[in-house]
Amino acid sequence: MSESGAAAWSDACRLQDLACLYTGYADYAQHLDLGEKWPVRWSTTWKFGRTPTSNPVRDLADVDILRSVPVRRFTWRTGQHHRPGLEYLVTTDRHHGFESYEEECLLLVSDFAAGLAEALSQPFRLRFYAGGREVNHTPDFLLMTESGPFLVDVRPADRIRSEDALKFAATSEIALATGWRYGVVTGWHRHVLETVDALSAERRSLTDPLGIHRQLHAALEYGPLPYGDLVDRCVLPAVARAHVLHLLWHRHLGVDLSVPFGDECLIRLAPSGHSSEEW
Repeated sequence: MSESGAAAWSDACRLQDLACLYTGYADYAQHLDLGEKWPVRWSTTWKFGRTPTSNPVRDLADVDILRSVPVRRFTWRTGQHHRPGLEYLVTTDRHHGFESYEEECLLLVSDFAAGLAEALSQPFRLRFYAGGREVNHTPDFLLMTESGPFLVDVRPADRIRSEDALKFAATSEIALATGWRYGVVTGWHRHVLETVDALSAERRSLTDPLGIHRQLHAALEYGPLPYGDLVDRCVLPAVARAHVLHLLWHRHLGVDLSVPFGDECLIRLAPSGHSSEEW
């Protein structure tokens, strides 16, 4: 997100543009045992049905990822300190497991901004070596996106300990060796989460018997308009509000994410060339 005061258009933002990313784990790479044969010594364990299968990191690119299931089960019990649950994603038309509120937010924003094809929760367990000892780590998500696999861990910045940073450094190494992207999400830039949550209210299919989409498209042809002004140009402003949220979620329209979402925020046509009939 820009700090210069320039607009941050939602239709052009990617997940890494919206998230606050931790990079301090790079300082811990020196503690990893990265000898000549580390891709053979380090391994990942996946589950296919009920069967766990381990492979050297060297062979990670050959794993049939989309057939896998979470390597660790999600549990609910009285007195636990984290908050697990299931989040519905429009992209996959399924619910996906998460283990905390922060992970739930990651799934929501990924559904909006990641160019998502599939999301795998708790995808595998990594076994690596650091300082001569064996260490295990299970990344939080593997996002299959239009630009390739994106491996993600989620941890608030004030809860990252040195042991966590070491695990993140190891996970970054295997992602680099496999040609994946990797990121540690510690939170979100200002206004992002609130706006994406508001847009998600209208993310499911929406019919348009009143031709609201054509009216919105015509109103925006000559440039961005404030949200309140835009809906007032439609035959039924109250109905138009729901359609604007729907079109924003699906990136046919864009909103400036650098300001709070409301009647004064600017809405624009996404510069993709789609006509209202294609919406």
